[in-house]
Amino acid sequence: MDRFLIRNNKKPNDGTQNSEPAPKKKKYDESSVKVRRYLSEYLGLGFSATKSDPVNAQCVLCGQVLANSSMKPVHMNRHLSTVHPSHVGKPIEFFKRKQEAFASNCLEIAKVASVSSKALRASYAVSYLVAKQKKPHTIAECLILPALVKVSEIMFDTKTATALQSIPVSNNTISRRIEDIASNIVMQVIEQIKLTKMFALQLDESTDVSGEAQVIVFVRYQDCSDIRENILFCQNLQSRTTGEELFKVIDKFFAEGGILWDWCLSVCSDGAAALTGKNNGLMAWIRKKNPKVKWLHCIIHRQALASKRMNAHLHETLNEAGKVINFIKARPLNSRMFKLLCQEMGSEHQHLLLHTEVRWLSRGKILNRLFELRQEVHMFLLEQKSAFSSLFENQDWVCRLAYLADIFDKLNDLNLSMQGFRTDELSLNSKMCAFIKKLEFWLKKVQRNSVSVFPTLDKFADDSEIDNLNTICDCIREHLTKLRDELVSYFPSIMNQDRTQDWIQNPFVEDVTSSSGLSDKLTENLIELASDRALELKFQNVTVSQFWLEVKGEYKELSEIAMSALLPFGSTYLCEVSFSAMSLIKTKHRNRLNVQNDLIIAVSDIEPRFDNILAKKEPQVSH
Repeated sequence: MDRFLIRNNKKPNDGTQNSEPAPKKKKYDESSVKVRRYLSEYLGLGFSATKSDPVNAQCVLCGQVLANSSMKPVHMNRHLSTVHPSHVGKPIEFFKRKQEAFASNCLEIAKVASVSSKALRASYAVSYLVAKQKKPHTIAECLILPALVKVSEIMFDTKTATALQSIPVSNNTISRRIEDIASNIVMQVIEQIKLTKMFALQLDESTDVSGEAQVIVFVRYQDCSDIRENILFCQNLQSRTTGEELFKVIDKFFAEGGILWDWCLSVCSDGAAALTGKNNGLMAWIRKKNPKVKWLHCIIHRQALASKRMNAHLHETLNEAGKVINFIKARPLNSRMFKLLCQEMGSEHQHLLLHTEVRWLSRGKILNRLFELRQEVHMFLLEQKSAFSSLFENQDWVCRLAYLADIFDKLNDLNLSMQGFRTDELSLNSKMCAFIKKLEFWLKKVQRNSVSVFPTLDKFADDSEIDNLNTICDCIREHLTKLRDELVSYFPSIMNQDRTQDWIQNPFVEDVTSSSGLSDKLTENLIELASDRALELKFQNVTVSQFWLEVKGEYKELSEIAMSALLPFGSTYLCEVSFSAMSLIKTKHRNRLNVQNDLIIAVSDIEPRFDNILAKKEPQVSH
């Protein structure tokens, strides 16, 4: 009840007057306000401590600063659950990594503010060149910048050299620049896909030098003038390489980029079960999103698989040739002695080549080199008293070796003709069809005991004066028949002679409309197009895809049908090239590198937009 009493604290009037008025009573005493301490456990909730006085809590995810009075677990949990719901329940190690990244970003902003715009642009240009040439990130700081400074001192003056030293090219800086450039390139590709709403995929999975599984995805799309193809992303798989895991990685990227599966026309890959399985393969998961997606088995891969089948005699000859090569090449002393022997004999080559199963052209190259050096190899094996020397004394064995060198050389030519950029299914099928017809021609020649179509074997038979070729011709005939049957089994559509898409490759051939398979209205449009002399002259000066894109305004439906046939990939050549580039970027000395960003820049032909990147790097002050 005391608080309801009116107290009279006035002092009695003693006749004196106070010249100053009594000070007003403060609502609260600032010294009595409770200041909360920052506890290390708060980092597990995603909040670090500021350097202010008093200490406040700052979110390591978005940078928002809470007042000191709000430095309570309940307020921190509320912020985490409302602003960052996907990060609730993360371990403390996760927020430690985020804290380091946040601090690094703040340091980057401070550096940007202190670095001139020219130095910043130069830093990005150097980073782009480093990644494009697949070099380590430290080369800019250890070699490129010191070389520029030295050259400037010699060619110009010390003032120019001092200005060059302001370019930030440390290891971490180069890594961040490469990440920004790679993100810009991918963003350009995504923007183009969203405009056309039509694309085809090519993908493959492999293991890098550190044992991490990397999946690479290429995309082919159309712009205003031609078909473009570029790497879409490269990402490592954290666990198993099953079809479901592959689909999750690709689907997550599509969702973040705003790409719809309905826009996908086809997917090209190898024939691995994880990709082609009907129930749990990648294609099964993709068809749940878009049942119309077409799957294409890599044509080059199918050709390589078909060429592995051969009869027992040729297979034995191939194995024995590999053993001879390994006897010389796999032993350093034998390799050095063989080199000296070749030098003494004045041979054109001084080394044999090692065979590897993962390289498509390996067999043809090692067999040709072994046949060319057969006399030197025979002499060396005699000196080493090796039992393999008797092989080169057997005429039938040498004939089989010569034939294998010839046939694999022809297969290599076919393989090389199908490699390259911007290849489509129609053109690759045409090359396979031509090769199968060549096989039938060779088979007819061999049936008449003529080996003139195999130049190495034919020359050896003439030089050795071999009159009876029945034995080797029977072996060749059996192998050619088996090779033809294998190719037909891997390419059944080629033998069906489907001519319904011939008008796409050349709409100006006579009677092309008779087997076009188009509706009456579209056939009339095709006749009108084929009768246009101006378009025919234009067709001779541009590629097929460029032609159909140029006539899209006048013949829209024909153009869309043609582009849907030209857009799909015919092989996984781009993925194979990328894995070769990956082996150069991520070596045993750089096995901890996150190779994704470097690889995107190394294999992409899209120029980054440095102006857009630099615009985002303007220093921003967060409140």
